[in-house]
Amino acid sequence: MLRLYIRFYLALLASLLLLVIATVTLLHFTGGNMEQAGTTFARIVQNILPPPDAPAEEQQRALARISSGLDGTVALFDRNGVLVASVGRNLPPPPAAHRPGLGIVTFEHGTLTYVRLADGRWLAARLPSAFTHARLVFHLVLLLLAVAIGLAAYPIVRQISKRLERLQRGVESLGAGDLTARVAVEGRDEVARLAASFNRAAAQIEKLMQGHKSLLANASHELRTPLARIRLALELMKDTADPRLKKGLEQDIAELDWLVDEILLASRLDIVGGKLASEEVDLLALAAEECARYEQVQLEGTVVLLAGDPRLLRRLLRNLLENARRHGAPPTQVRIGRTAMGPSPRAPGNAGPGPRAVIRVWDAGPGVPAEDFERVFQPFYRGHDAHDRGGAGLGLTLVREIARRHGGIAGCERMDDGRSCFVVELPT
Repeated sequence: MLRLYIRFYLALLASLLLLVIATVTLLHFTGGNMEQAGTTFARIVQNILPPPDAPAEEQQRALARISSGLDGTVALFDRNGVLVASVGRNLPPPPAAHRPGLGIVTFEHGTLTYVRLADGRWLAARLPSAFTHARLVFHLVLLLLAVAIGLAAYPIVRQISKRLERLQRGVESLGAGDLTARVAVEGRDEVARLAASFNRAAAQIEKLMQGHKSLLANASHELRTPLARIRLALELMKDTADPRLKKGLEQDIAELDWLVDEILLASRLDIVGGKLASEEVDLLALAAEECARYEQVQLEGTVVLLAGDPRLLRRLLRNLLENARRHGAPPTQVRIGRTAMGPSPRAPGNAGPGPRAVIRVWDAGPGVPAEDFERVFQPFYRGHDAHDRGGAGLGLTLVREIARRHGGIAGCERMDDGRSCFVVELPT
């Protein structure tokens, strides 16, 4: 990707180049001031010189008067290139290619300047270096000016783009969850106003998120307090309460407690953007501990070590098992494995090269319909049997979010026998 400041700088250099080309082209086709001055000089010289058929001595005296005060060599040739008069050292005649025809012509040949007069005679001059190659000097000055402008413009363009890059890093940090991300406000131009607007927006977002987090924490506390009182009341009235009613109330309390816990965890994963607690985790051993909590669960696989948050990985496995218990049919199968190096076919754009730990969970039930493979991971999505089997629709959402926070993916796919299987891939 071409950096922004490079594009700015290349656009400036292209503009300078076009300016130089246009100036040189215009001078070439219009003749420029130097060519016009040469034509005027040629007419003045012809008016001063005697006619071509005048004696050589008269032409010599006229040439001496013309070159008086010039620190250079001047010679006069007839139309055939024969020397007529000379002041200073002898000069070579004009090249034969320029001799035919009449009319005023001015051109340079090496260090010499030749002017063909209207009557066909030639005036040659070798002047001091300060007066020769005027067009070359002009082009050189124009080139040096363009180079100087280009060098002076680079730090200006780079200074503007650096502020934009810092603003980009601030936006990326805020998007990654760092709510304290701010950028320095430098200058008083549009970029500075944009940085100030970003800081105000970031402060407002941080305030809203903190308020949201505080609201959820207070709500969870307020919800769990009456739940604890109801649970205590059930324990006190265990001898007098209807067993069926008591069991139903206990299930409802456990369901509410689970829902509060999942809402809090989902909110914490969504708000907190810092680094996860990372330590070496034996995924097979962690899965064995969670599978032991459930009946009719079969575990198989190999030892896979990865760096991650054991508390969140434990919750990922528990939610998968809880989903199978509530919405599937026993037995539940859990397989822990590892993939080889290479891109993941499940990751968007086949991204994520490298070895990965793979968690597969399925059961003996009919599974998830193909059209719901993505919908089941949406927050609070509940299938047609959710009211009969419980669940708040956050378990699989947390599975995908925990996998994402570990740099992995979570999805649902169809197995060879037609049943569905939940698959989680985590980088090792």
